[in-house]
Amino acid sequence: MRAVIQRVSEASVTIEGIRHAAIGPGLLVLLGIESADTQEDIEWLSAKIVQLRIFNDENGQMNHSLSDIGGELLLISQFTLMAATKKGNRPSFIRAARPEQAMVLYEQMIGELKAQVGTRIKTGVFGADMKVALCNDGPVTIWFDTKNKE
Repeated sequence: MRAVIQRVSEASVTIEGIRHAAIGPGLLVLLGIESADTQEDIEWLSAKIVQLRIFNDENGQMNHSLSDIGGELLLISQFTLMAATKKGNRPSFIRAARPEQAMVLYEQMIGELKAQVGTRIKTGVFGADMKVALCNDGPVTIWFDTKNKE
């Protein structure tokens, strides 16, 4: 599982010209799911996302987490995060989970995040052609790969 986490002052997702979801200050999470992912990946990654201390404290230091600030979270499925680009110029998505498997894991990730942040989570629509808008605050962007926990 791979995730790109961006600290945002606001973010939204539009589908077929209609705004589907929007958040204020918080995190935009782009999530890629591979065929080897399991519940263990979901638990590790969701804890990292919610506990990631990338929000400023009163001294301007990144010491607060999403939970600390009561921020919102917008989760978007993005299979292209699993792109392999080693050979040629056309990305390969061989490691990306098939849609039927990825959908189940995506729904499990939503459930895990809801258990931790409650109603402050919004989502895109799995498999939809989405337009994502954001105002990256900082900018702060963090990348996680559950198969490479550095």
